[in-house]
Amino acid sequence: MIAPYVSKGAKYEVTTPPPADGSTRARAGELTLTHGVVETPQFMPVGTNATVKALTPDDLREVGASIILSNTYHLYLRPGHERIERLGGLHRFMDWDRPILTDSGGFQVVSLGDLRVVDEDGVAFRSHLDGSIHRFTPEHATAVQEALGSDVAVAFDQPVYPSSPRAVVSDATARTHRWAERSLAAHTREDQAMFGIVQGGLDPELREASTRFIAGLPFDGICIGGLAGDESPEQRDAALDVAIPLLADDPRPRYLMGLGSPADLLEAVHRGVDLFDSVLPARVARNGQLWVPGGRLNLR
Repeated sequence: MIAPYVSKGAKYEVTTPPPADGSTRARAGELTLTHGVVETPQFMPVGTNATVKALTPDDLREVGASIILSNTYHLYLRPGHERIERLGGLHRFMDWDRPILTDSGGFQVVSLGDLRVVDEDGVAFRSHLDGSIHRFTPEHATAVQEALGSDVAVAFDQPVYPSSPRAVVSDATARTHRWAERSLAAHTREDQAMFGIVQGGLDPELREASTRFIAGLPFDGICIGGLAGDESPEQRDAALDVAIPLLADDPRPRYLMGLGSPADLLEAVHRGVDLFDSVLPARVARNGQLWVPGGRLNLR
């Protein structure tokens, strides 16, 4: 049994370890944060703009959501992190009394394509709302998340599509490592945990090197990023099979970013992942569909 991980901002304890026979890496645990306990494995509904579309906070509590994700990029642009801070923080703004994880905004910023420019310092981008110019750096992304007051902040990274050329993935992964160190150095809230992001695309060597680097930093959790993009499920599973075994003796929670279908969640749990997020389940429901054995059922 791995000893619990404890810091000022988080505690994680594996309550049910994987079986000794190696038949699965699935495990159960408890992640204790400022606003409550999250039992893992756990799916995080996505409230991009501080709300999960078509659902109230009471709806989320009723279906058993114990943690939700909100998006730093969108909240920074509207209504603004400073306004949310003046109103008492994200929990009060959302009327949500359970844990919140905020992503760094890196994925949204980098996915803007021609609307952004990446350099060593950070990313300059045009708002998708009004075309105004903004800049995110590791320090600024961290400050925004501290102002929002989430339970878990995420280090600023440079994600790229898994199918990108190796040189592109290698450069982005190395920059993600440098930005991870800067994010940690900028983080000051002791009541807020911070997770780091592993990159490396589909390249086993880059994925292994990134996992080792991020795991060697004093983050409170390990995000597995750069997947749930244009790769096949088999390619994603292969990348997980590189990263997760390297974390076998690491006491911190593992979070696979952007995964949301039932089959994908089960496969990731089998491979040892603890946390997930995606807009997909709520979007499927809003479009009048249900997931059932064998696929989707259209209700319209």
